Amino acid sequence: MKITRFETFRVAPRWMFLKIETDEGINGWGEPVLEGRARTIETAVHELCETLVGQDPSRINDHWQTMYRSHFYRGGAVLMSAIAGIDQALWDIKGKSLGVPVYELLGGKVRERMKVYSWVGGDRPADIVGQMEQLLAAGIDTFKLNGCEEMRMLDSPRAVSAAVAKVEKVRELLGDKVDFGLDFHGRVAAPMAKSLLRALEPVRPLFVEEPVLAEQAEYYPRLAASTSIPLAAGERMYSRFEFKKVFEAGGIAIAQPDLSHAGGITECHKIAAMAEAYDVALAPHCPLGPVALAACLQVDMVAHNAQLQEQSMGIHYNKGAELLDYVRNPEDFRIQDGCIAALPRPGLGVEVDEERVRHAAKNAPDWHNPVWRHADGSVAEW
Repeated sequence: MKITRFETFRVAPRWMFLKIETDEGINGWGEPVLEGRARTIETAVHELCETLVGQDPSRINDHWQTMYRSHFYRGGAVLMSAIAGIDQALWDIKGKSLGVPVYELLGGKVRERMKVYSWVGGDRPADIVGQMEQLLAAGIDTFKLNGCEEMRMLDSPRAVSAAVAKVEKVRELLGDKVDFGLDFHGRVAAPMAKSLLRALEPVRPLFVEEPVLAEQAEYYPRLAASTSIPLAAGERMYSRFEFKKVFEAGGIAIAQPDLSHAGGITECHKIAAMAEAYDVALAPHCPLGPVALAACLQVDMVAHNAQLQEQSMGIHYNKGAELLDYVRNPEDFRIQDGCIAALPRPGLGVEVDEERVRHAAKNAPDWHNPVWRHADGSVAEW
């Protein structure tokens, strides 16, 4: 079998799909994207894929190492996201050629279903309880919401009180019927993080995500020592080499690699194993599309430490399309009792509606995140 050609498709709301074709008629799909930088990733994907045409798609490990190591400059958000989507598509081809889901090629399932959670609220959350109640009726009882709005490096007690009051209301009205994580989204700098974590302890969040930015990871063990709340991080770490330093230093309880940013299935399977060795749980980051989610679920099924899976059905970023709009087998992604069962189809387990994708790609929007500023005019972390 040889790779013959490839295509990329930028589609609403902010996703990009990759199709890799072979001379045996078996095609693989991946989702290489960096939210807000789809065109940049598209260029990187084309540069890398051009070297794969004519090669055997089954040699996934060699292709991964060649894409990563044969270039003097490596790593980072752009290159690792490009590699991630290509890697997903190669695993899809291999699973389809052998007639088995990817998790069978990774050693087989350790579980039958994966617990998922849903985003509620948005960047400036409102009506959080109402959204949770709707999702509770659909069988979802675990959520994530933004922990605060913009916060200065040294902010007033009022800012901390406002963040805490919001989640106190959720706990007051819904009690223990729901679990929720709080995403600081890199908006909180180290001087405020400890104060905010301590103030949030009484509302018992399931975890706090990105208590500070990944580039300030040296604070993770110090913050963990000051709070009983489990800390999560990893969506802005792009390889096992970055995670290695964080695991060795300690501090995070939950690793959140993104399978469309951190080198795909090949790399994230290794990151999951490293996390297990440090007694760190796995909860892959995935506010993206159906191919990315399918790739996550393949790793979730084989990683013993996988505990939670993010998914984007109904997320506030989805304008112009929803997760299952591009899928021909939506029944396989049905959420029941808060879980998605192991995807039964070969490869990644997602049947992409290529006609819908091609149509959507004709008018693809260029999504960019908003630019926030503090009251004094300085740029704020979004």
